[in-house]
Amino acid sequence: MPNDSEVRTAVAPPGSTAVARLRSLGSGRTGPLVGIVVVIAVLATWPLLAANPYMLSAGVIVLNFAVFATAWNLMGGLTGYVSLGHIAFFGLGSYGTGLAVIHLGINSFVAVLLAAIVVGLISLLVGWAALRVRGASFVIVTIAIVLVLLLVFQSWRSVTGGSSGLVVPRPFPDMLRPEHHRVFFYIFLGLLALVLVSYLVVDRSRLGQALKAIREDEDKAQSLGIPTALLKLAAFGISCFLTAIAGGVYALWFGDLDPIFQFDVVLSSQIALMALLGGVRYLFGPLVGAIIVGSALEYFLLNFGETQFHLVATGLLLVAVVLFAPDGVLALGAALIRRLGPSATSIREMSAADVRAQQDERAAARGAGAGGSVTEEPSERASDD
Repeated sequence: MPNDSEVRTAVAPPGSTAVARLRSLGSGRTGPLVGIVVVIAVLATWPLLAANPYMLSAGVIVLNFAVFATAWNLMGGLTGYVSLGHIAFFGLGSYGTGLAVIHLGINSFVAVLLAAIVVGLISLLVGWAALRVRGASFVIVTIAIVLVLLLVFQSWRSVTGGSSGLVVPRPFPDMLRPEHHRVFFYIFLGLLALVLVSYLVVDRSRLGQALKAIREDEDKAQSLGIPTALLKLAAFGISCFLTAIAGGVYALWFGDLDPIFQFDVVLSSQIALMALLGGVRYLFGPLVGAIIVGSALEYFLLNFGETQFHLVATGLLLVAVVLFAPDGVLALGAALIRRLGPSATSIREMSAADVRAQQDERAAARGAGAGGSVTEEPSERASDD
């Protein structure tokens, strides 16, 4: 009689071991961290592959989108509260950094951190009011915040420069533009690593588990004693703090701030689309979505200029996501891996005891069909044993 391991090896489908390992990748404590290191290492090769400074600058923009979308996902993905107003905190981080550098004369990157802290505190006040409502009402409130800030920063010319914009001093004034892009590419890459690790820490903490409980059923979570209001506010503050850092670093890289862009609701919608496209339940979902959508936007801008065709394409992409990939492209990939696994095969994994029981049933059925005694079969086995 073969032992249990021999039977399992015999009935398991070819390649199932490799698929099982692939499916379990990242489920341990170190798996996601290794994944972050690998992804960052791969992305770090882009400056070596970029054919010209424009391609390098496009890489900087995509990384900025990836940081923004991952920071957004700390709120939108973990709690299910879809915010279309995160661009407000991106813009506040940008202008806060620029104004701190100009009027306080401090180091550029210290200004980024200072502005992000102030924006994080402001976000707690905003979140305290906005998070009192849910669903479509929350979306409307976040959009209203963006529109109010847009009007304020356009009208406050003496401080923000109004529609003429605000010029932020470059942190590396002696660098040529290509080298400037290269340096900031690696700065954004480091920032992306920081945001990914932050998301991972929150996701695996008790805070993350509670936030996901809120996402699945907020009323039930509240009835179980989870302080939903406080935890939502914490997630909102962390998300806005990281978003403000992305905005501040963008201000140092681009150097010319325009209220229409810094508080653009369409851009905020595109950031949400990036996270949804990649998969809000996955660590690298927003990054994948940012690469897809960001690259597409740069392609449309390069080939169609300043037309509104990119808005039409974005709308069509959003419709396609909702219809065909509501959980994101990474969810589609995970479903494909599951289909390749043992659970999708017609051969069931069986132990030695299962095989013996199946043989007994077949022998009993043959004995009953031949008119013989069903009880003879076990006695014969006992004598054989």
